[in-house]
Amino acid sequence: MRMITLFFLLFTTPALACGTDTDCKVGDRSYRIAMPEGHDGVTPVGALIWSHGYRGSAAGVMRNGSLRRMVSDAGLALIGAQGVGGTWELPYGPRTFDSTGAAEFAYFDAVIDDLTANHNINPDRIIASGFSAGGMMVWNLACSHPGKFAGFVPMSGTFWLKPPETCAAPVSSIVHIHGDADKTVPLMGRAIRETKQGEVEQALAMYEDFANHGDATTSTSGTLRCRNRSNAGGEILEFCLFSGGHSFRTEHLRHGIDRLKAAGQF
Repeated sequence: MRMITLFFLLFTTPALACGTDTDCKVGDRSYRIAMPEGHDGVTPVGALIWSHGYRGSAAGVMRNGSLRRMVSDAGLALIGAQGVGGTWELPYGPRTFDSTGAAEFAYFDAVIDDLTANHNINPDRIIASGFSAGGMMVWNLACSHPGKFAGFVPMSGTFWLKPPETCAAPVSSIVHIHGDADKTVPLMGRAIRETKQGEVEQALAMYEDFANHGDATTSTSGTLRCRNRSNAGGEILEFCLFSGGHSFRTEHLRHGIDRLKAAGQF
């Protein structure tokens, strides 16, 4: 019995100690992970890193069975990122107006490094998505820290106050999804304390210019009405509206994943 216990202590890796119900530690922060169903534990797979909404948690992400099944069916691992105190420290945000977002970018760097070192995640097949405040986190990652992601699907959230003047290279593909009657994060934004939520069209216009996207076409996909743009490099910028308010649907996220795949981004 002592030999078995010693073997376990010597050869069990940190990756085996965390998952859907237990935090994966990165510095003084953490995340959670659900590998796709049937994964052999050896073959590298892609991943979707999900940023929760205000007062959310990585544990809450893992309790969303519909989300987990959909991401697994897409052949991806689901990563639940964890904001400090259930929120994200973003530029121009309430209580974080003067932030550069550097602490959050360093956290996502650490998460990706740990995923690739300990969980057989393919670093070239990682996409970022999130809802509400999590969508705001995703837009900031897309603009300020795009190099480690294959694409982005922000949902019902954009920059606080205003978009930056420009973004960091490389250009990425973005599929933004939003309810046309959202009153929590309206398309035109709303004032909160000393700041306000940004306007979605301003963020899209900034990225259109940055990425040299061409003329828009329109399409429909299920309940989504989409405006599609692409550039010479094949990167897409898609803006999809659905009829409704501040809500998240797994089929909308699946649309974003499928569009990134179709564009050859991961």
